[in-house]
Amino acid sequence: MKIVSKKKLWFSLSIAIIVIGLIMGMFRGFNLGIDFTGGTMMQVYLGKTVPVNEVKEVIAKFDLDAEILHAGDKKEEIIIKTKKDLNTNERQEVFESLKDKYNLKDNEPRQAEQFGPSMGSEIQRKALISIGIAALGMLIYITFRFEVKFGVSAILALIHDILIVLSVFAIFRIPLNSSFVAAMLTIVGYSINDTIVVFDRIRENMRYVKKKNYEEVVDMSINQTITRTINTSLTTLVMIAVLYIFGVEAIKTFTLPLILGTAVGTYSSIFIASPIWATLKELGNN
Repeated sequence: MKIVSKKKLWFSLSIAIIVIGLIMGMFRGFNLGIDFTGGTMMQVYLGKTVPVNEVKEVIAKFDLDAEILHAGDKKEEIIIKTKKDLNTNERQEVFESLKDKYNLKDNEPRQAEQFGPSMGSEIQRKALISIGIAALGMLIYITFRFEVKFGVSAILALIHDILIVLSVFAIFRIPLNSSFVAAMLTIVGYSINDTIVVFDRIRENMRYVKKKNYEEVVDMSINQTITRTINTSLTTLVMIAVLYIFGVEAIKTFTLPLILGTAVGTYSSIFIASPIWATLKELGNN
């Protein structure tokens, strides 16, 4: 399978998604969750499993634009998250509407809290620092084990993965929250593993190629490792998909970016990272 010869196609496809996503994110704004914007959270025990849409209808009159999640082993609790800052009286009014609807015996929510956007800013800052430290560590490790151009190619592929996932979230208005940050940090580690496998094979094949045709070496190396890469990713995707299908909403908010990130990471290991390395090597010889 020829990969590097079609690198303009792969690069153009990725750039198009990133540009569209970032433009939509800048003009429409990213759909930031309560973790980044601040707001109010309430947890209420209903005593039975109630559909999310039904709960939304009950509290619709308050115009909260709330995110409703199930909680508890039997999904008998709900968590209401809204970006609006509700004071004690307003939170009690919301609870009373649920109490009247479901004949609750409690006099107040199990848990209720209000927090400002400063927490969201702290999460963003620490996430960027974590990703930066991880990228620097990977660059040093790959440079030491392979060479600088391998390291640069791997970091560019990781940046590609994060931007692609972020762009898809912007295009489809999927909420960004702390689970998204955790998922991205997980994907950074997972994606680099597949990339290093391909790089290691490229390094091995370079020893047996008399004429340094980088395009040929990359294509040969990818074809030798593609079965392993795809099988590993499919196994991971199946497990994450099961969690997404059968898990509670809180699990789904974490597994959705994981599914997308795993797929994008596999794509970049094959179609982005190695072609970037071949391009850098060719430029270095000119």
